[in-house]
Amino acid sequence: MSRVDRWLLPDGIEEVLPPEAAQIEHARRQLLDLFTSWGYELVITPHIEFLDSLLTGAGQDLELQTFKVTDPLSGRLMGLRADITPQVTRIDAHTLRREGPSRLCYVGSVLHSRPRALSTSRSPIQLGAELYGDANCASDLEVIGLMLATLQAMQVPNVHLELGHVGIYRALVQAAGLSGEVELQLFDALQRKDGDAVKALTQSVEPKLAAMLQALVGLCGGIDVLDKATEQLAGAPAAVQSALAALREVASLLAERFVGLPLYFDLGELRGYHYHTGMVFGAYVPGCGQAIAQGGRYDNIGADFGRARPATGFSTDLKTLVNLGQLPQVAEAGAVWAPAEQAQALWQAVMALRAEGARVIQALPGQSLGDARAAGCDRQLIEQAGRWQVVPLAN
Repeated sequence: MSRVDRWLLPDGIEEVLPPEAAQIEHARRQLLDLFTSWGYELVITPHIEFLDSLLTGAGQDLELQTFKVTDPLSGRLMGLRADITPQVTRIDAHTLRREGPSRLCYVGSVLHSRPRALSTSRSPIQLGAELYGDANCASDLEVIGLMLATLQAMQVPNVHLELGHVGIYRALVQAAGLSGEVELQLFDALQRKDGDAVKALTQSVEPKLAAMLQALVGLCGGIDVLDKATEQLAGAPAAVQSALAALREVASLLAERFVGLPLYFDLGELRGYHYHTGMVFGAYVPGCGQAIAQGGRYDNIGADFGRARPATGFSTDLKTLVNLGQLPQVAEAGAVWAPAEQAQALWQAVMALRAEGARVIQALPGQSLGDARAAGCDRQLIEQAGRWQVVPLAN
């Protein structure tokens, strides 16, 4: 390998330099404070763990995204986390084992073996919140509200919210008696909005149920979609009616709390179908083809950890939020330049300033005031009348 090659990074893997690193760190602290104000407790999960735990309940998509290595101590296969949500689920189900609702949040780097889109990073900083132990749509409403509050805090403009409910499709498929390969083909056709394929795959289904499954292709748009769904899915199983009622209730309350927020509904949206069980949601902005924040209900994911608690949550990429947001640049405070001396009195003065929150840079041998200006210093420590005093940096 040539010397130049040693500086190369893999595609989709990037360094974060000043001042962007300061901006991301400032945003991280701000958002964790926001989560705390909503009652969410921070957890920190390992970057690597055994694969059978890391991928539990997560589906094939996450397995393809996960880098795999062999643990030299145990010989077992391990994975570098590509998603923190399953880890937090394990903490709730197995480690904490609390009774009643539990609110947890997290932030940390994850690693993807391939980008989710051509322009996305393979090393995002995943930020999210999860609410366990409550099956009511009030929990979905709270998590969606926190996601929108997160985007507001980052001053992300022109946010549009998309709502769906995978329970509608699940209930119709179950009533139609579809399973196996046909269900997978129908799922794929709905994601492509391929009405002809959906019609062909439901030819053998009882006509009323077939018409309902075919209707899902076109049930997307504004709030009037819920009225159309009520009409076109009349006579559907009770679970479908319950899902529509939950969507209507959440949409009504969101419209009151986030005035002017554009709402979009897609009843054929099955993002995360393999592990989501209820309401799903995503936030979009013009110019971005993928959701910038997304989540949903996944009540069964904790079963393999011994406790299938109701659960809902959302996640986003902190780097994306900082890039999209209209936050002011983090102002770098000026610093105090201390001379390159080792006197105890100087050391005590430097440490006292640092304890008060000042940024103090002590010169190294041979450095001058020109170096102080380059380091961002606007003041200096000088000795006057036997005491160390802070004065403006000399010209």
